Amino acid sequence: MSDIDFLPQDDYNQKTQENVHPSDWTNPTPDGRYNLVVIGAGTAGLVTAAGAAGMGAKVALIERKWMGGDCLNVGCVPSKAIIRSARAAEAVRHSDSFGVQAQEPVIDFPAAMERMRKLRSDIAPNDSAARFKDLGVDMYLGQASFEEGNRVRVGEQVLKYKKAVIATGARASAPPIPGLEDIPYLTNETLFSLTEQPTSLGVIGAGPIGCEMAQTFASLGTRVVQLERSSHILPKEEKDAGAIVETHLRSVGVELYKEANNLSVQKTETGIELTFEQNGAKRTETVEQLLVAVGRAPNLEGLELEKVGVATHEKGVEVDDHLRTTNPDIYACGDVCSPFQFTHAADFMARIVIQNSLFMGRKKMSDLVIPWCTYTTPEVARVGLSSEDAETQGIEIDTYTMEMAEVDRAILDGETDGFVRIHTKKGSGKILGATIVASHAGDLINEIVLAMNQGIGLGSLANSIHPYPTQAEAVRRVGDLYNRTRLTPKIKSLFDMWLRWRR
Repeated sequence: MSDIDFLPQDDYNQKTQENVHPSDWTNPTPDGRYNLVVIGAGTAGLVTAAGAAGMGAKVALIERKWMGGDCLNVGCVPSKAIIRSARAAEAVRHSDSFGVQAQEPVIDFPAAMERMRKLRSDIAPNDSAARFKDLGVDMYLGQASFEEGNRVRVGEQVLKYKKAVIATGARASAPPIPGLEDIPYLTNETLFSLTEQPTSLGVIGAGPIGCEMAQTFASLGTRVVQLERSSHILPKEEKDAGAIVETHLRSVGVELYKEANNLSVQKTETGIELTFEQNGAKRTETVEQLLVAVGRAPNLEGLELEKVGVATHEKGVEVDDHLRTTNPDIYACGDVCSPFQFTHAADFMARIVIQNSLFMGRKKMSDLVIPWCTYTTPEVARVGLSSEDAETQGIEIDTYTMEMAEVDRAILDGETDGFVRIHTKKGSGKILGATIVASHAGDLINEIVLAMNQGIGLGSLANSIHPYPTQAEAVRRVGDLYNRTRLTPKIKSLFDMWLRWRR
């Protein structure tokens, strides 16, 4: 059981473990053919299994490690718990700007991590083996492998299926860095097992995970050295969005090195030594712990997909727009096949798989409007095209931006760094994408996602009354910006004539 133990083995982690991989679990005995055999009990697999069983299908769900997948165990849930602790620390540090005496917070790192473990254990029953058994799903713990004739083996048992779903997810995968294989380093799978605060932490990568954790540990009092190969952080986001986050990272003490190349690492008597080049100069930094926050690899080991003609590539399982693999009886969803490796994307991909696999549906992955959010301070949320995407793809757009510094509630909250930016089809109100940088950008983006899903134009957002004062009012005011462009000189001239006549 060592490969599934949660560390430390306190009461909270034992509770989590007994939910997501109970030590006394007995697999059921297969009885007849299943409508659906789902392999992997992360978000994609859980939603597929629960949804299919709820519709009356005979469903088996197989998990070799942790139910709940990365999200519950080593991703969204634990990371957001400690991010909240870090934000509390920053609120204490900067309360003087609100007329409340500020002080340097006393960080109890073990307590913050214990809080995270407790909250994770409180949420774990939602993804537990017992719950899914109660939902009518046959729950199997063990390694699944495909066999010919629409069969899957789990240990000594063989399950027959009409359709199968691969939802095995992905895991952290370190890039080839000289010396890395010789040192103990952290990934998101081990970071949340820490019980003692590192005095210093190196972070390789300035994508979402790297930035979130760099800012969090710096706010909690750890010296953080962050390295990024690109010329800007959050390289998949709009450049000025990344620039705002960079300013905030540096403000909490993150020592950020962009365009850091030719990295090598080694263990020394004083810690882990990072050697890299920046602007042609060689630099060396020494840290106590190292977090590798770049790279993902699909979980395909042991599935024996070649036996059933399922094609794969370096990023996972090959699927068509209907999420069907090269074997027409086998589908895939979630991180094992998706370019959008987010819990919410896995959820909605699973809904497509249920309809297409059980009810001969023709739902398409390409029809999904998928937002995402990086939970730094401020948050960066995005949906659809960015300005860089539009330029690369040769799509002509109009862009409308409302700075948060012009929004009354953001001013009152002291949260003026950021903006709401919406891109529309050139000469039209059709929304093609948006980026929001704000304290609660992940919440604000939802209004734009709804508009894109329902074909609501940007002008119509301006007609939706928002409570005053809220930061969400920024979205409505972007709609106002668009409507003002419709007041062409010709129309304005006609208005002037009308109004003069009416005087």
